[in-house]
Amino acid sequence: QEHLVESGGGLVQAGGSLRLSCAASGFTFSRSAMGWFRQAPGKEREFVATIGWGGGTTYYGDSVKGRFFISRDNTGNTVSLQMNFLKSEDTAVYYCAALPFGGATREATQYNYWGQGTQVTVSS
Repeated sequence: QEHLVESGGGLVQAGGSLRLSCAASGFTFSRSAMGWFRQAPGKEREFVATIGWGGGTTYYGDSVKGRFFISRDNTGNTVSLQMNFLKSEDTAVYYCAALPFGGATREATQYNYWGQGTQVTVSS
């Protein structure tokens, strides 16, 4: 059975950093595009970042470009999101998502599997 488990969320001051991780199991991770999305209270789900199978292809949402960095470890079946220079508007629940045998994409509807999410709160 497919599982995605996020970790690393928490409370951080504006300007600080956090690193989120997502542990995957139950599907062919090394042949899956992986993505990070977020949803703040009262707002729609927002694309954050995505990475292709080998890690050579990455895309970022405009609001995080240059501050957030996505990476993956196909040996350990994990995908990470390094978040730097955090802002209060980055506060949200962050979700990891997987698209087996698909390419990196910003479209949330294309992802097959989702984690439960991890809360990130940035205090100003």
